[in-house]
Amino acid sequence: MEATLRWVLITAIAPVAWGTNYYVTHAYLPAGTPLYGAVFRALPAGLLLLAVRRQRPRGSWWWKAAVLGVLNMGGFFALVYVAAQLLPTSTASTIMAASPVAMMLIAWALVAERPGPLPLLGAAAGIGGVCLMLLTGTVSADIRGVLASVAALLMSSLGYILTKRWGAGTDVLASASWQLIAGGLLLLPLAAAVEGTPPALDGPAVLAFGYVTVVATALAFAAWFAGLRHLPAATVGLVGLLNPVTGVLLGTAIAGEPLTLRQMCGLVLVLAGILLGRPAVRRRAAGARRTRAKAA
Repeated sequence: MEATLRWVLITAIAPVAWGTNYYVTHAYLPAGTPLYGAVFRALPAGLLLLAVRRQRPRGSWWWKAAVLGVLNMGGFFALVYVAAQLLPTSTASTIMAASPVAMMLIAWALVAERPGPLPLLGAAAGIGGVCLMLLTGTVSADIRGVLASVAALLMSSLGYILTKRWGAGTDVLASASWQLIAGGLLLLPLAAAVEGTPPALDGPAVLAFGYVTVVATALAFAAWFAGLRHLPAATVGLVGLLNPVTGVLLGTAIAGEPLTLRQMCGLVLVLAGILLGRPAVRRRAAGARRTRAKAA
């Protein structure tokens, strides 16, 4: 139980950091350059993790890193950048809270992790909370930003489950570094062709990219992939609901975005969804202990 709680807390670092990323991108990073924004986020973070864990891909991991680099990093970062520029911080982050349902269904299909009733109920509560926060706010949502967020959600959910399926026996930091570097390198020529020269960055933008690179990318993905290694996908998806909670609170406290009573009720539903998903983990742990006791 203590080990499970520890991994839940470690995993929670990622969605909290990602929730702050929406505000930082919206407030400080240059608009109109999502491809370069994704490159600047992925490549430095990947090189940082590679310096920490100096391992190169082997065998099939050369092409797996490329596939996951597009799904989890390059394409995902570009879509998140677009969403963060077009939508309020609270709106952009709440859409991603639908990820528990997507992750549960994909995990069921690809890694045979059948979700239990409580995680499903928790996901339903979280989705209900998202609807309250997204559809009843006082700020209208740009449909382009909404579509970018939904595409990022589906892309990353598939990528995370493939990471879980392929990740056995690989080092977490090394795997994250390969994916970040691959995603950044694959996007770089596309960014040059579509967006031309890289955008000029002022002091605040450089500091913002530093935060996004170190905290919201390198640290966050190391924690997230570690959680995927040690926890069921359904539980990781529910922990990811902390992303919209962070985004809404930051949008309200710092960006001055209004928080309605219905949105507050939505936040409560999201948190309830996270709590509902945890008993399934406790039951699995208890069942594993009983099995080990019988075997002994």
